Amino acid sequence: MLESIASGGERIFIFNMLKIVVFDSGYGGEFFADQLAEELPIVEIIRVIDWRHANQLLLNAKTARKTADEALRPYINKADLIIFANYLLTLTSLQFFRKKYPNQRFIGMSLEQPKSLQKKEIIPILTTKAVAKSLKYQNFVFRLRCKTKTITLDTWPAKIDDGELESDEIKLALTPFFEKYRPSSIILICSQFHDLRPELKRIYGPKLKIYDNFDETIKNINRTLKIRGGIKKSKY
Repeated sequence: MLESIASGGERIFIFNMLKIVVFDSGYGGEFFADQLAEELPIVEIIRVIDWRHANQLLLNAKTARKTADEALRPYINKADLIIFANYLLTLTSLQFFRKKYPNQRFIGMSLEQPKSLQKKEIIPILTTKAVAKSLKYQNFVFRLRCKTKTITLDTWPAKIDDGELESDEIKLALTPFFEKYRPSSIILICSQFHDLRPELKRIYGPKLKIYDNFDETIKNINRTLKIRGGIKKSKY
């Protein structure tokens, strides 16, 4: 955003960076903010990571909404965009915040249908119970037009935040499914699960396609703010 000031009869132009707030309850928000900073270095990113209330932000829609509302009040109408890097808030509360604060722009994590899914396969979706119960999640699964298996892993986000999720626990939860159905793709619908991408590739092979909607969300940010930014091809 350009602003101009007069100085000694000359007009000087000053570039004010767009301010984007990334809100979440753990490392999922940090991962997303890191990728956003890499893709869009022309914006100022303000990280609002509510570590103290991580459990409330994953518990249910009502509790997550109340917690987010309290944490974000200092930034309402002071940021160009507020992003929920939290799928529960994205799927259940975007309209609430847009209605309550009509002059503030909000977006959440995109939930787009992945390309190139094999319809004959059963595709695993890793998420949490509260997200899986939401109507928008169920509509998303229905629109995929392929067989899926929702696997809820409510203890994993906190363990990822604490650095305590071990490979053996991943294998214990997922390997029976992979050995039985041998899927070529997996969908991650919890921003903390982005941290699992390298380990999933290591365990189940480099050809495994992993979808987490980070890139689609950045494209949505570009459209919302009417800016340009390239999406680098993920190494995972």
